[in-house]
Amino acid sequence: MASTTPSRPAAPARPPKAAMMVAQRIVRDSLRDGLKPGDLMSPERTMLEKYQTGRGTLREALRLLEFQGVIALKPGPRGGPVLQNPDASHLASTVVLLMQINEAPFRTIVEVRSAMEPMISSLAAVRMNEDDLADLAATIDQMRTDMDDQFSFLEANKRFHDVIAWSSGNVLFGYIVDSLLGIMDGTVIGIHYPTHRRQAILVAHQEIYEALKSRDPAASQARMQEHIDAYVKYAERKYPQLLQETTPWDQRYFS
Repeated sequence: MASTTPSRPAAPARPPKAAMMVAQRIVRDSLRDGLKPGDLMSPERTMLEKYQTGRGTLREALRLLEFQGVIALKPGPRGGPVLQNPDASHLASTVVLLMQINEAPFRTIVEVRSAMEPMISSLAAVRMNEDDLADLAATIDQMRTDMDDQFSFLEANKRFHDVIAWSSGNVLFGYIVDSLLGIMDGTVIGIHYPTHRRQAILVAHQEIYEALKSRDPAASQARMQEHIDAYVKYAERKYPQLLQETTPWDQRYFS
């Protein structure tokens, strides 16, 4: 027998804000017109006429795009909005803010990394080019040279994973991994990497590099999985309490 309990009426959808609609049109028109990052876009007076909107709405639309890293506002009489290629820091800020609001612990990042990066490595093995491999080798050289400098070592470590993600040929994987790189190492919440741990990371990176260079998807995936698993074991053994801490929306991640 069908239930007679009345269903809750769906909340009416809110109409999109005028500024958001203008921002969307600006992006669409810029792509249609073939503008590239660094190109100066139409001045304010032209946009006011083109989009038939008020100055306040247009400026709010431009601020929205500036906040997302889509444009930069160049000052001066010959200035105006300049099209940009947004970096992943804007996505990172949103992701970490959502994590803090939902009280998601640092382990959340670890689980995402464990699920994604091995598969990304298998894609990179067949899609990355020689320049990508050269960039990857350079990060390993930097890690070896700067073994005693944790900051420089971890910067090279981030770059290593960044190169692989973007070399997967999937721009979304690139942005997602790139957006998480600033918090993946856990240094902001107190995870430290002594010399012996850095040496183990260097060995793992070398093995991953060799698998990628051999264009072996299965080996690349396996070596990356081993690398991530070793990281998880290290964090669980040395910093179990930190894995449960909520990741803060902290400017140090995005600077």
